[in-house]
Amino acid sequence: MSKGAIAVLTSGGDAPGMNAVVRAVVRTGINKGFDMLGVKRGYKGLLNKDFVEMDLRSVTNIISLGGTVLYTARSKEFMTLEGQQKAAKHCKEMGVMGVVVIGGDGSFMGARALSDQGVPCIGIPGTIDNDIACSEYTVGFDTAMNTAMEMVDKIRDTSQSHDRCSVVEVMGRRCGDIALQTGISCGATAILVPEVDFNIEDDVISRIVETKKLGKQHFIVVVAEGVGGSVDLAKYIEKRTGIESRATILGHVQRGGSPTVRDRVVASQMGYAAVQLLDEGKSKRVVAMKDGKIVDYDITEALNMKRVFDIDLYNVAKTISM
Repeated sequence: MSKGAIAVLTSGGDAPGMNAVVRAVVRTGINKGFDMLGVKRGYKGLLNKDFVEMDLRSVTNIISLGGTVLYTARSKEFMTLEGQQKAAKHCKEMGVMGVVVIGGDGSFMGARALSDQGVPCIGIPGTIDNDIACSEYTVGFDTAMNTAMEMVDKIRDTSQSHDRCSVVEVMGRRCGDIALQTGISCGATAILVPEVDFNIEDDVISRIVETKKLGKQHFIVVVAEGVGGSVDLAKYIEKRTGIESRATILGHVQRGGSPTVRDRVVASQMGYAAVQLLDEGKSKRVVAMKDGKIVDYDITEALNMKRVFDIDLYNVAKTISM
């Protein structure tokens, strides 16, 4: 006899590994005796009652797919109390006793609101930016970094051929983790992130000039999206140094692609943990990673946490990238 239904949805920006989470949620739920439902296009799907039945075979082979087979969308209507009540009504009509929400902070706020309307929710951090304060790792981060690294490596080939400086802008509006780790992995001369104040003359121009004196002929500067201004920076570098400079904004290519091993494994662990929490009768929790282990926090506590940037790793980058 079924314990009831668990629904799973993806919300906000897509991230590689979301499908791996969906797969883990569905298979764990079935193993524990639940009926499983997928919700198309996030909270908008709850409002439109766009549920699909899911079984073991419906998630076969999706672990390797990028994007999200459930699609994602933003919903202004769900931000209203009336919208949240409507979504809860639809969940109850479908026999849903719990919802797993895969996304970022905004998605977690939605999960908390839906929980307040009587539908237990568990959040899972799925975002390439790695910007969820309660979790040291978010699903999609590793794949995005590897994609950025591969792109910068390719850009370096042409920069080296022409003795150029390439300014590469990677994603990360509030968080510089992609920029920092991509920059280290590619041997960037300078890395600019929103968490650390910088001076263009000292932290970019002087470093390029000094490394050129030491024999280096081509340069990579990695800039986080939250810093921006990559095109203007490239022009300024060329004006100040005489080195031909080009800007490349990688953009949404970083959201796509087949997830890495780490993203697939963490996604599977987090999906399993979310269903476990619902099976234990828990609600308003966020699954997270701390010290490499899967843990969970109260959603409000999680949303109130302040993210800590890894300044030690940043200092490593400054020391070795000459």
